[in-house]
Amino acid sequence: MFSKEENLSPVYKILFETAAESLVVTDEKGVIVLVNAMTNRMFGYGEKELIGQKLEILLPQEYRKAHVKHREEYNHSPKQRSMGIGMDLWAKRKDDSKFPVEVSLNYFKTGEKTFVMGLVTDITERYRAEEQIRKMNEELEKQVEERTKELEESKRLYQIVARNFPDGTINVFDKNLNYVFAEGSELFKHGITSEKLVGTDYLKRLPAEVREEVSQKLKAVFQGVNTTFELEVRNNFYLINVVALHDKDGEIDQLLVVEQNITKKKKAEDDMKRALEKEKQLNELKSRFVSMASHEFRTPLSTILSSSSLVEKYLDKAESDPATRIENVNRHLKRIKSSVGNLTSILNDFLSLDKLDQGKVEIKPVQFHMDKFAEELMEEIQATMKKGQKIIYTHSGSTGIYLDRQMLKNILYNLISNASKYSPEDANIDFKTELGKKGLTVTVTDHGIGIPDSDQVHLFERFFRAKNVTNIQGTGLGLNIVQRYTNLLNGKISFSSKEGAGTVFSLNIGHPHLKEPELLSVN
Repeated sequence: MFSKEENLSPVYKILFETAAESLVVTDEKGVIVLVNAMTNRMFGYGEKELIGQKLEILLPQEYRKAHVKHREEYNHSPKQRSMGIGMDLWAKRKDDSKFPVEVSLNYFKTGEKTFVMGLVTDITERYRAEEQIRKMNEELEKQVEERTKELEESKRLYQIVARNFPDGTINVFDKNLNYVFAEGSELFKHGITSEKLVGTDYLKRLPAEVREEVSQKLKAVFQGVNTTFELEVRNNFYLINVVALHDKDGEIDQLLVVEQNITKKKKAEDDMKRALEKEKQLNELKSRFVSMASHEFRTPLSTILSSSSLVEKYLDKAESDPATRIENVNRHLKRIKSSVGNLTSILNDFLSLDKLDQGKVEIKPVQFHMDKFAEELMEEIQATMKKGQKIIYTHSGSTGIYLDRQMLKNILYNLISNASKYSPEDANIDFKTELGKKGLTVTVTDHGIGIPDSDQVHLFERFFRAKNVTNIQGTGLGLNIVQRYTNLLNGKISFSSKEGAGTVFSLNIGHPHLKEPELLSVN
């Protein structure tokens, strides 16, 4: 009989009894010779009730006969194998209740006898079992460090447990950093067997660029200083814990190296850092928004308030010259209208930016004529332009277009409005559209103040305003919104500018995102 008390070392017994899974050892005849405490708890038996029983006592009645045959076949040609993955496999408790399981089998020999060890997993509580395995592995690392002198004696059972080490490997190296022992799920994931590693050089498995660093860290542990470090290998991150192992004379002759793949954890940390950075940027944007909004709203609101008061006075005052009174009223009404237009523009920018940030902007293409669309757009913009300014519009190519009309309007309204805002009175603004082989091409040219060279690289950034426009109202959001709308349409926007000479904005939306429906194909 296989005696637990007589044949197991203290470490072996601790590992065996604290295993988070059911461990059952049988002889060649299928008689149970050893079980751990988890087996008794899982199957509802007393401490020694299962010893001497046939293994089939743990199976439902309907599976026992077939299992005897399977067991005999396995004993004839034993090998490591897993059972229950992809199929229904059931076990039975003492109270006759059944539960689904997975079973991993392995065998070992003691003298002339062959024993089979089964690792039984109750998969109805897989999550809890995984938690227990993780806790057990943490405890295992601590126990291995404290019991290094007994490592060789408990090696066989340790190998079975280590084979299930999650997301990593447990290794033992000699002074030359050759493998003495290696097990863990990471090896199986890559199709590597521990037998192939024993005796080989650990460093040769690492990329050349990290070998020297790892070699120095590992060899330093032979001086008695345990270490922990992270290592990146082929876009995977590993946490390496290294502990010195002592021989019977107390000399360090081996290293216990626990590798754990922490790529998922690192990714989660990176995602968290990016989220925090994004939140920081949003907070900064909010602060800038509040500051900018309070400034931009104050001027038009003050203008509206003062002009409305003056209009009221002019209407109440009996002027000797009615024409003068009407002229003054009209002048202040125009100021009020202009200020309301500025407020509307600011609010539209804020609403557009909010929708873009929340991903609520959808592409809704419709059929329309480009030339008629441009004429309606110019008529709407003309009311907000400076005195004497004119839009010179030309179109070439076909006119039928299939595109998101409102999004295109927002883009062009912003570009033409900017051209007006940054140009003097009586200036012309050239507005050209073309539908041809390259799709839709639009250019808006002004002869205004232009953009300083040092500011041009920042032009499409949020809240950015060039240093030569600080006295002109604006949110610094318009061109950022224009660029984002253009990207949604899979288009491209560019510009050229010279300070004091004007600016040209060019927009292109190619044919993959444009169609000329038959309905609109005729000019």
